[in-house]
Amino acid sequence: MTDVLGETGFEGPDGEALGRLARMPHLELGHYPTPLEEMSRLRDALGGGPRLLVKRDDTIPFGFGGNKVRKLPYVLAEAMAQGADTIITCGGVQSNHARATTAAAVHLGLAPVLVANGGPQDRPTGNALLVRLMGAEVHYVASREERSPRMEALAEEYRARGRQTYIIPLGASTALGAMGFVRAVGELLDQAPSPDVIVHACSSGGTQAGLAAGLALHGLATPVIGISADDPADAVLATVGATIAGIGELLGREGPDVAARCRIEVRDDCVGEGYGIPTAASLEAQALAARTEAIFVDHTYTAKALGALIDMVRAGRFHPDQTVLFWHTGGQVGLFT
Repeated sequence: MTDVLGETGFEGPDGEALGRLARMPHLELGHYPTPLEEMSRLRDALGGGPRLLVKRDDTIPFGFGGNKVRKLPYVLAEAMAQGADTIITCGGVQSNHARATTAAAVHLGLAPVLVANGGPQDRPTGNALLVRLMGAEVHYVASREERSPRMEALAEEYRARGRQTYIIPLGASTALGAMGFVRAVGELLDQAPSPDVIVHACSSGGTQAGLAAGLALHGLATPVIGISADDPADAVLATVGATIAGIGELLGREGPDVAARCRIEVRDDCVGEGYGIPTAASLEAQALAARTEAIFVDHTYTAKALGALIDMVRAGRFHPDQTVLFWHTGGQVGLFT
């Protein structure tokens, strides 16, 4: 249920690759840096343990924030350069990515088109409500497997009408999208020394790939532990490894070499009965975060990830002299579904 990628040695920062990253075209969405805060009251509630920090990407102001807002500047810069006027992407009915992409498209004057697995709500809530308010065109399919073929078919239909379409895959979790989190590592290091461990919620793999690659390119051996919201650990690791390799190639490096320098772990034992379904651990984590730190986490992603972190603290996984960072990837809109 837990798997690991990467166990090799590290050298100093790769200035050339980081320089290429700084020169890559990207848009500015939101305001950075996001806060880096101590969670001392949560630590006390757990009876001690390591120092706990939280990186607050839930506070990104653009489009209700979250990790997806960090990925979109790179892919949308490419879309704009190609002359796109229509953005097509996919997700579930309550997709954070669909909400963030719709907001970015509207902000740029592009037409947002979504493919959602599931059916329309009679009375939209949460992300579905926000997507409707922003005027996205939503097409529904019965299953996740149908999303990509439907996006391709819609793209062809729009092109036949003379529109310039650009498809953003699920979560913008491509090597290009993940550059947002390669860049975010530099933001973190400007705020504080690297923590001993980073824990976050993962699904489509782009956040974990970007963080791990960013740390490696800065010459750091910090492990990144992803808590899967749905898929098995080996599947997530395969996706993350491929994305890291793509990041390396975009930055002028041998992709497998960059991947080999990353320390990644994925846990898939916190999913419970399924995607978006609360567990006893996520319910406890949600209550503890709210009552000790006034931080809100959702049962699809962040509450399960925080629940895993709490479990690891209680199990003695970390030493008291270590610093563990919880990277809050947002998703609080899910509380209002």
